[in-house]
Amino acid sequence: MGPLAVLLGQLSGGGTAAAATWVEDVYVHCEALGAPGPRPVLVAAGRSVPNPEVVALISHTGSLLTLLRRAWDADWTLRGYQHKARQLRFAVFSALMAGEPMLARRMTTGAVPPLLDADRIRVHLLRCPPADREPIARAYQDPDGYHGQDLIVQCPAFQEHLICLVADNEDNDGSGHRARGRSAALRRLVRDNPRYALGISGPHPLRATAEAYSQSTHALAVARSAPGRIAPYDGQSPLAGLLPRRPALAWSQTFLDPLNALPKTTTDITHLSMAMPRSAVARLINLSRNTITAHLRRAGQALGLDLDDVRSRAALNLALALTSTGADPEPETQHAFPTLDDLLCTAPASAWARTLLHPLSARHRRTLQAWIDANADAQEAARRIGISRNTVRTHLRTAEALLGRDLLTSGTGVHDLVHALRITAGLAP
Repeated sequence: MGPLAVLLGQLSGGGTAAAATWVEDVYVHCEALGAPGPRPVLVAAGRSVPNPEVVALISHTGSLLTLLRRAWDADWTLRGYQHKARQLRFAVFSALMAGEPMLARRMTTGAVPPLLDADRIRVHLLRCPPADREPIARAYQDPDGYHGQDLIVQCPAFQEHLICLVADNEDNDGSGHRARGRSAALRRLVRDNPRYALGISGPHPLRATAEAYSQSTHALAVARSAPGRIAPYDGQSPLAGLLPRRPALAWSQTFLDPLNALPKTTTDITHLSMAMPRSAVARLINLSRNTITAHLRRAGQALGLDLDDVRSRAALNLALALTSTGADPEPETQHAFPTLDDLLCTAPASAWARTLLHPLSARHRRTLQAWIDANADAQEAARRIGISRNTVRTHLRTAEALLGRDLLTSGTGVHDLVHALRITAGLAP
C-alpha cells in the first residue's frame, strides 16, 4: 500500500484533484473532496478499469459528498455561533444584574447591544416549557446575536424561565395601555399557549436590573393564576426602603461584619442563595450543590446563624438589601446598636406588614404561619394544622396571587412573609 499512501497524501494535501493507478491487480480511482488542504479522498477500487459512465458516477458521488460536508460544516459553525451568542447574552445580563452597565458595554466592544443605550427597561419573565425557550429566542434574534432593542436570555437556574429585557420605549406603562414591540409579541405567545405565563416588572434604569428581575419573579407568581396568565408588578415598597435609615444601616453592617473575613466567593454565593434555591444557584454558577452547601455552612458559622432556617435567611436577606442600597451611616454617638426587633417595631414597618397581609383570609394566614413555623416544610405544616399537604400548597399558591410574592419557585417572597408575620404577631406596637 506504499504507492497508494503517497498518492492519497498528494490528493489530501491539494497536490492534485483526481488520480488513478493500479495497486497490484486492483484498479484504484481517487478523487479529492473539497478545497485544497487536509481533506478527505474518495477511493473507488475494482478489478478492471471503469467505463466512462462509472467514472462520471464516482465523480458525481464525490460532488454530493462535498456538498454534504459543506452543509454539515455550516451547521456545526451555526451551532457554535448560537452557543457563543447565548453565552454572551447571559454575560451581558449578569453584568446588568450586578449593576454594571459599563462592564456590559466593555464586554461587547464592537457589537454593543442597543439595549445598553436604553434609559429604562422592564423585565418580562416568561414561563414556558423548557423545549420552547430556544425556538422563541431564535425567532426574535438579529444577525448580531441580540434581539433588536431588547435582550432575551435563557435562565440557567430555572429551566422554564425565559428572561426578556425590554427597552421601556417598546413597552406599555403597566397600567393597561396598549403594548407594543416585544412586549406585545410576548403577550401574544401567552394568549396562544395555555401553558405560558408572563410576569412584567415596573420600569427601572439599567443599573437596577436586579430589582426589575426580582419584581418580575413576583409578578410571574401572580400571573400563573391570573385569568389571562399575564401580570404586571403591582407590589408595595420593599421593607428595606421603609426602615429608619441610620439605625437600619448600623444594624445591617454590624450584622454582616463577620462576612468580611470570608472569601468573596463565599459571600457572593451566600447572597445568591437568598434569592433562589441552592440547586438553582449550583446550576447558575456551574458548581455542585455540595459545594454551595459548604460555602453556606461557612457563612452561617461566621454569622452565628443556621442558614437552613427560614427566619435566619430572612434576617440575612434584609441586611443584604439594606447594605446594597445605602451609603455608610453617619458615625453613631450612642454605644448600643439597634437590633432587628428595634427596626421592626417602627410604625412604617408595622404599616407595611398590615398592608402586605391585608388580602389574606384568616384561614390562609393560619396556613402561612404554620408553614413558616415548620421552616417552609409543607408536609410538616399540614401535620401541625391537620390538613393535607396538597391543601397547604393550594393555600400557598392562592397566597402568592393575593400577596404578589413568589413563595414556591424561587422563594424570594418568603423573606417578606417572615417579617410581616413576625411584626403582626405582636412585635410591632
